[in-house]
This record gives sequence, C-alpha cells and structure tokens, in this order.
Amino acid sequence: MALDQQFPSAPSSGVTFFERRELDQLMRLYGRMVAAGEWRDYGIAGLADHAVFSIFRHAAEAPLYRVEKRPALARKQGAWAVIGQGGMILKRGHELAQVLKVFEKGKFSVVD
Repeated sequence: MALDQQFPSAPSSGVTFFERRELDQLMRLYGRMVAAGEWRDYGIAGLADHAVFSIFRHAAEAPLYRVEKRPALARKQGAWAVIGQGGMILKRGHELAQVLKVFEKGKFSVVD
C-alpha cells in the first residue's frame, strides 16, 4: 500500500486540517515564542479549502500572524503561507519548516 504523504486528500466531510507532524512543528514554535514572552494565545481553524493556525499577542486582539495551509496551491506557489497582521504574505512555500524560518531569532527588530 503506497500513501502520498505530502498532501493527503481531505476527509470526506471536506474539511482541510493539519496533520500530526505539522501541528507538532507549529506547537514547538509556539512554545518557544511563549517562553520568550512574544506570543500569548493561538487559535486553530479547519475550513473547507484551507486550515489556519492563528497567533495572538492577546486573546482579544486580531491575530499577529496566521500560518495557512492551502492544499489547492501545493503544486503552484506552495501550500504554506505566513500572513502578517495587515494581510501581507510574509513567506510562502512548499514545506512548513522552510516557511516557519521567518520566525527565527534576529529576523525581526523593533523600530522606533
């Protein structure tokens, strides 16, 4: 039995969601950023055409970042995208690990 591990088909209900290894990568990043005092809350949504991992500084605010998985774009621009607060795409790619590198220490700096 051969399985395509890259982007399996959505369940019969038509909902796109994260796989276990993808959630593991997202939660490891989230844990590091919470420990650093940068992030405070998160939300996960599984929708018909994409899955979203939203990152919040405070639960009552709009998300700082959204990590989206859109399987329909897997062969084109890449299924993964990190989207900033204003809706700007900060990074897009085919692999989650590569896209999450946008959060590496030293990438962002405070501007006065």
